[in-house]
Amino acid sequence: MHPIILILGPTAGGKTSLAISLANELPGGGECICADSMQVYTGMDIGTAKPTVEERAAAVHHLVDIANPSEDGFTVETWLTHANAVIEDIRSRGKWPIVVGGTNLYVQSLLFGLFDGPDCDQEKRDVLNAIENTKLQTRLRELDPEAAERIHINDKRRLVRAIEVCEATGFPLSSLQSQWGKPMPREDAIMIGLNWPVKTINKRINARVKAMFNEGLLAEVEALRDNLGKQASEALGYKQILAHLRGECSLDEARERIKILTRRYAKQQRTWLRKFQILPSAHFIEMDNKGIQHVTEQALTSILPNNLPI
Repeated sequence: MHPIILILGPTAGGKTSLAISLANELPGGGECICADSMQVYTGMDIGTAKPTVEERAAAVHHLVDIANPSEDGFTVETWLTHANAVIEDIRSRGKWPIVVGGTNLYVQSLLFGLFDGPDCDQEKRDVLNAIENTKLQTRLRELDPEAAERIHINDKRRLVRAIEVCEATGFPLSSLQSQWGKPMPREDAIMIGLNWPVKTINKRINARVKAMFNEGLLAEVEALRDNLGKQASEALGYKQILAHLRGECSLDEARERIKILTRRYAKQQRTWLRKFQILPSAHFIEMDNKGIQHVTEQALTSILPNNLPI
């Protein structure tokens, strides 16, 4: 049984390209599993950098287009249930499951399992949900700086949940999630991390945002605007363009805001990834516009020696 291959790295860091290359280079072949909380939604293609038709033709991709963006309630547990079933199916056919990390909490749940926090007080949750995200993040920073650094400002659901846990237990969520301080419990996973110089990845992010607009991001959001639920409408890129469509900012202002927030998100991802660098099953590749074949070869040298029965 092949181990799970986890491809981790900042947004715009080439994870999809590496996953496709590995799917075609690994003995017996592999299939990709997207770990992205917004790529699950149908129609949200350009703004989520969803694998293209050509990329999906080059390698099988799972867990994209499996939810309606108008419906809320797609949770980490929902994704994990799907992911474990897909991993089992891929392995049963003698292939390699390749998880392409995008949403940190999805990857965390796959590696460490779900964290069972206290039940919510719906009345208190409604009050928190009425507070704007910037104020929620400030409040969380006072209660749990580590969680505030890790949770994206657009992710209201997780901001609210972290505050709930802190206020209900008197302890920071990050300290209760004790799995962070333990060795990785899953022995059937190998992590390939992509380390990019800050200046280089920021340039790539700016280029990606420009390409998204050129490919029709504005039109995509216009077409979806009446079919986006609370979760989907908070997606980075979509939220800023929705604000433009409501007349709250110019298109240029929305574009620049997307660039700034995406760079900030990439910084959060880099901080999160450092937690894994001490793990023996994690292998990090120093990136600086290396060709995909070179990166693939480096990844294969880390994966194949570990291809032992599990």
